[in-house]
Amino acid sequence: MTPPLILASASPRRRELMAYTGIPYQVITADAEEMKTGEPETLVMENARRKAQAVWRRHPDSAVIGADTVVYQNGRVLGKPKDQADAKAMLRSLSGAWHTVYTGVCVITPDGQADVRRDASRVRFVPLTDADIDWYIASGEPMDKAGAYAVQGRAGMFVSRIEGSYSNVIGLPMHLVRDMLREAGFSI
Repeated sequence: MTPPLILASASPRRRELMAYTGIPYQVITADAEEMKTGEPETLVMENARRKAQAVWRRHPDSAVIGADTVVYQNGRVLGKPKDQADAKAMLRSLSGAWHTVYTGVCVITPDGQADVRRDASRVRFVPLTDADIDWYIASGEPMDKAGAYAVQGRAGMFVSRIEGSYSNVIGLPMHLVRDMLREAGFSI
């Protein structure tokens, strides 16, 4: 019998993507201290592990999925913007340029075994005008998103090219989740 599955994330986008698996799951948000600095590959994997472990400790009879996503450009991790000025600066830096989206995923099984992996996708934005940026910020959409944008939302019209997983850019690389859950004993 497969254990109950918990998604340790408050993200509505991750919940929507998880629903595609067809596996029943519940959402319990993680109260975990996240790393803020470091190499993006290491950062997302460690934060995903911390989130999954924080929930697994309270629910050790369940399998838990944790995830973390960052946008990385020119040696800088672009997290969620602090305010509108920060969002504007991020969007200006993404304008007409490439960046990389990294997502770490951790699956912890009831026996305490943790499988932690990551995915990366390259994304190119079209050149943005100040009016484009102001319009997008006024929508409110960028304020709780890594890199100040949601590819599945209004910012989708700013993206001219994606190399890699689209669901990774949203915040949960589903091909990776599929493999990890299958290896943990779930049928997908």
